[in-house]
Amino acid sequence: MSEPTLLVLTADPPPRLGRLAGQVRVAYADEDTLADQLPSADALLVWDFTSDAVRRAWPGEGSRPRWVHTPSAGVDRLLCPELAESDTVVTNARGIFEAPIAEYVAALVLAMAKDLPGTLELQRQRRWRHREGLAVAGTRAVVVGAGPIGRTVARTLRALGVRTAVVGRTPRDGIHGTRDLDPLLARADWVVCAAPLTDDTRGMFDARRFDLMQPSARFVNVGRGPLVVEKDLAAALDKRWIAGAALDVFEHEPLAPDSPLWDVPGLIVSPHMSGDTVGWRDRLGEQFVEMYELWSAGKPLPNVVDKKRGYVPMHDDSPD
Repeated sequence: MSEPTLLVLTADPPPRLGRLAGQVRVAYADEDTLADQLPSADALLVWDFTSDAVRRAWPGEGSRPRWVHTPSAGVDRLLCPELAESDTVVTNARGIFEAPIAEYVAALVLAMAKDLPGTLELQRQRRWRHREGLAVAGTRAVVVGAGPIGRTVARTLRALGVRTAVVGRTPRDGIHGTRDLDPLLARADWVVCAAPLTDDTRGMFDARRFDLMQPSARFVNVGRGPLVVEKDLAAALDKRWIAGAALDVFEHEPLAPDSPLWDVPGLIVSPHMSGDTVGWRDRLGEQFVEMYELWSAGKPLPNVVDKKRGYVPMHDDSPD
């Protein structure tokens, strides 16, 4: 019996797959060669998870891999109707990014509450100007997104004494449904977006939603860029409808040097780094190797994406 073929949509640095030596034939593709190599692959590792190549290459003639793995939390960059309707199993990197992203959100909340950006700017100017910071304990937060990232963010904020509500697709024990989102936004001091990008969530934070928030509220997006109508957020900050915001993800990445978002008052811009800590690529590679060994042994895979919903359902998700 011939070895199965693992096709890797490559990116630098490449994944460390040495443990799979002798178990699988590894082939590499880039955006230009992916379509031609898909029919010969049994499994596909989308190591370049920032690429849209899979979505473009998947429709077409020939067989397709039985398993596709993306080492990212979101799957919106690879799902297309043909993949969603196929028998191919899609998995993601759940378990890698939750704690780092939650730490990053907590850091942003503390930085905005204590005006650390202002302190650093005043230090640069050599100006001594006393100010008063905000107490974080006792404030209210709404975390939009009830998956592992959103839940971990909520637990971390609660450890800071923040009264935190989580909003998910459907209401269940400890989780609010989307019908509760608007009234929760109206009372929140912190609004954290950690939702997956789907047809239902695209552009969910727009002028109407920013108008609902308190003038003292601050907004953080660590989900996906297209969840936010960026021009509406910029206008809300310019008009002081809200007090501040932080974006780690954007509709178009990398953010262009001439983007007006760099200069929006009260906006913290970071380059899609909230989940990336030292050694994160090695952890992603180790996770994939462990999953490959399960798959090759015919055992059930973890982190299986519901391709219709566009994310990995939690075990207690309500049915459609």
